[in-house]
Amino acid sequence: MRHDLKSDAHQKVGRAQAMSGEAVIRSVSDEALRPRGETDSTGQGLLYRALARGNLQRAWKRVKANKGAAGVDGLSIEQTAERLLTEWAGIRAQLLSGLYRPSPVRRVMIAKPDGSQRELGIPTVTDRLIQQALLQVLQPLLDPGFSEHSYGFRPGRRAHDAVLAAQAYVQSGRRIVVDVDLEKFFDRVNHDILIERLRKRVPDQGVLRLIRAYLNSGILDGGLVMQRHEGTPQGGPLSPLLSNILLTEVDRELERRGHAFCRYADDCNIYVRSRAAGERVLAGISQFLSERLKLRVNEAKSAVARPWERKFLGYSLTWHKAPKLRIAPASLKRLEGKIRAVLQGARGRSVRATIEELNPVLRGWAAYFKLTETKRALEELDGWLRRKLRCTLWRQWKRPYTRARNLMKAGLKEERAFRSAFNQRGPWWNSGARHMNAAFPKVFFDRLGLVSLLDTTRRLQGLS
Repeated sequence: MRHDLKSDAHQKVGRAQAMSGEAVIRSVSDEALRPRGETDSTGQGLLYRALARGNLQRAWKRVKANKGAAGVDGLSIEQTAERLLTEWAGIRAQLLSGLYRPSPVRRVMIAKPDGSQRELGIPTVTDRLIQQALLQVLQPLLDPGFSEHSYGFRPGRRAHDAVLAAQAYVQSGRRIVVDVDLEKFFDRVNHDILIERLRKRVPDQGVLRLIRAYLNSGILDGGLVMQRHEGTPQGGPLSPLLSNILLTEVDRELERRGHAFCRYADDCNIYVRSRAAGERVLAGISQFLSERLKLRVNEAKSAVARPWERKFLGYSLTWHKAPKLRIAPASLKRLEGKIRAVLQGARGRSVRATIEELNPVLRGWAAYFKLTETKRALEELDGWLRRKLRCTLWRQWKRPYTRARNLMKAGLKEERAFRSAFNQRGPWWNSGARHMNAAFPKVFFDRLGLVSLLDTTRRLQGLS
């Protein structure tokens, strides 16, 4: 970690400062501060393992890779690296003695696709480093005890695994889904219940004390720190693991009742064979969540329905006897919104520059939805996007003579180019008209490097 911190600080501190930062990484310091009788087991030595040199180095690399905004201290990753060179020894001593107090998280509100807002709590970079170090020693200890039906934020598991499992349940004849949505889950986690569940698996009091401190650290909003007695704000490395610890109890209850289900974080779908059974399951799990975990089901967003009427992790299913995976309509609308946001500022840029900005969005989206088995939506999206780019070109040209000249450059004959340029129709009509399609066909955009969602998906599926 010493090397990482020094490089991040761009060697702005002197040799004396670097020497004082040796406590961050020096292995002998671990032994010097360890009380007699403590070991490196999953019990009393867990906090020391979290603060060991190698683990901190890995944690720092992950924090750097994730980037992220500054917390309430206003320090960037580079500035934090410089600070830790001189202050880490004292921070570490506080962590081991139980005197460390995390900084409040910085409140950030982000828009959700349904128009509502989600609250994020951004810890300082220092606290992200400590949380990541804790995560790296807690995850191997706790993950083996999680359910096979849990897929979110777990090593070796992906959203795709959950989607394929859901499809298999429906194909087996469970053609009713109980879609359970927890109301503001991350804001309503009961601290006492969470710590009590965690204590059963983590017998290190130092770790438990530190996690409790993070839960109680408060949130800064508008210059005021609000104390929190419930909730684990999204934004810190530990939050996903803590959510799995709590919701594993739900998984075990569903397993005890013999249900087929998939859970990804707080998104849970249960698959049954009849609507009546679904209604009973929804009522039962709602009661369990309320009584055992003090959590509430969002009745407005939860439902007992056909799988093709709902979405799960951005996907949906067709109604066929052998249901196929398709992209949920809401996911398609979300991509269209992202594309529109990029194109809003495209009038003053070249088409090539606009495509360069669009391509990362398109590649990421195609990679996530590569499981789709219906191609029509992809074809329509590709065509719509090319039309939007043609519309941008038409707007950029502004004057009829400019439009005629560019149409001729693109290969149209003079008479057709001038007739098209002076048609007095709007940009959107022209973008879909024959003259623009003839002048700027798919191959034109292919030459500019525009990612085709259909072609990319076929390639990822090994069909091209």
